Amino acid sequence: MSKRILIIAGDFVEDYELMVPFQALAAVGHTVHVVAPDKRTGDIIRTAIHDFEGDQTYTEKRGHNFTLNADFTLVNPAQYDALLVPGGRAPEYLRLNDQVIACVRHFTEAKKPIAAVCHGAQLLAAANVIEGRRIAAYPACAPEVKLAGAQYVALDWPDAITDDNFVTAPAWTSHANWIAQFLALLGTRIAH
Repeated sequence: MSKRILIIAGDFVEDYELMVPFQALAAVGHTVHVVAPDKRTGDIIRTAIHDFEGDQTYTEKRGHNFTLNADFTLVNPAQYDALLVPGGRAPEYLRLNDQVIACVRHFTEAKKPIAAVCHGAQLLAAANVIEGRRIAAYPACAPEVKLAGAQYVALDWPDAITDDNFVTAPAWTSHANWIAQFLALLGTRIAH
């Protein structure tokens, strides 16, 4: 059965962490709406591509433009079955928006599936919804995860972890496992 999934994004969200799940979830028949505060349906957000090239931290390059297909001001979280939070630069300022925080809390309180990857954990930590959970994230987010009362789980780059209704992963390198675990929480069955 098709699910309605909300993705909260913003300018300089990680390109792969928005584009790949958006396309994968739509490809298996789910309705996926992508919103950003202060932007409307048809507005563009810019993405960033983060890569691991041997430096002490990731590098950042300009990514693609993404056209939003829903209006943040019109979103009613109760009308969605699940939430997905991509990483990149967007979570660092999205977590300052009270409406975004309220939206994340709705999904948690309703025990709906929540998928977060990389810096998406910043938004979960700011919403104060991960206490007692095992949460993976980009390693630089470990202090925030721990300060929010969660157990930070350091995973190998292709891995992801499910803890109750949360599916988290360290980066876009985890997409295959992260998306598969999210689909399992959604009850999506893919037959070959």
